[in-house]
Amino acid sequence: MTAIAPLSRRGFVAAAASLAAAPAVAQRSYGPGAPPTRYPDPDIVALDPRRFSARLGNTSIRRLHTGMGWAEGPAWHATGRFLIWSDIPNDECLRVTEEDLRTSRRFRSPAGYSNGNTFDREGRQIAFRHFHRDVVRYEPHGNVTVLAARGPDGPFNAPNDGVVHPADGALWFTDPGYGGLMDYEGNRVPESSASPRPFIKEAIYRIDAATGQVAKVADQPFKPNGLCFSPDYRILYVADTGKSHYEQARSIIWAFDVDGARLTNPRAFADMTMDGKTGFADGIRCDEAGNVWAGAGWVGDGYDGVHVFAPDGARIGLIRLPEICSNVCFGGTRRNRLFMTASQSLYMVPVETRGAHFC
Repeated sequence: MTAIAPLSRRGFVAAAASLAAAPAVAQRSYGPGAPPTRYPDPDIVALDPRRFSARLGNTSIRRLHTGMGWAEGPAWHATGRFLIWSDIPNDECLRVTEEDLRTSRRFRSPAGYSNGNTFDREGRQIAFRHFHRDVVRYEPHGNVTVLAARGPDGPFNAPNDGVVHPADGALWFTDPGYGGLMDYEGNRVPESSASPRPFIKEAIYRIDAATGQVAKVADQPFKPNGLCFSPDYRILYVADTGKSHYEQARSIIWAFDVDGARLTNPRAFADMTMDGKTGFADGIRCDEAGNVWAGAGWVGDGYDGVHVFAPDGARIGLIRLPEICSNVCFGGTRRNRLFMTASQSLYMVPVETRGAHFC
């Protein structure tokens, strides 16, 4: 997801009231020279200790980098042993290596104000660019291949996030359109009576690896955002951030059954309401046990961070962060490090599980 575009007056008042009502959480320092965190980390919360077994008692949340405009799109490169992610407003892609967890700025610049990133079966970076409203692949020799810039209904609004299916190499991605609503994170396209924003219905798409054909596979979510497969690739989970612009939308994570190249049986998997407060699930990933880890926020202290849901949709764990969490990714050689892009910063915490997939 990208930063939420300006809300209506009603939406702004509701958001402000929700923020004011959020419970206070003791603030901690993440800067250089900060005192060590006493174990167990109080911001890694097991809401259901019997089911949230990924929590470690002797590890803590670390801020690896800060100073970005809006961090998004983390993806782990298994062969290179590094993580890349986007700083959308600054139009660049950054990298941190596993060896020393140090950040190398400008892995890619300019980056087309890209939001999500992933890697295909050959290790090539795929990016979902806001400015150009397209999906591209960066080739080993340096060329850029445009995989898709339009769907069956016309040019995309602004592709957001995507995942590759390893069996056939097909790319599944979302197009909620946030990057077309503001220059800050893309290219604001003026409204007109002939073509109001967004231009086409927000939807989920699939690019066939063999033919390059783009198919719209679902449009039930109001604004489909982050997405991930279950460990066995039989379910596709999709976060819906439509509440940012549609009053009738629900702040939920959807689940679809994957039937070859089609999605069937759309249903609500998890609700983002917690203790009477509702924010958004953004980027999501599955672990090897089928739990869904969702970057979340837009409420305040005690809510913003990572929400963990069991396969039946029950919220079982929470990682509290001092910033809105836009996205998550499992990385490291054993896929047991959780990287979190959160507003201006990149965080990491080791967990006692492994990501179902590398990116």
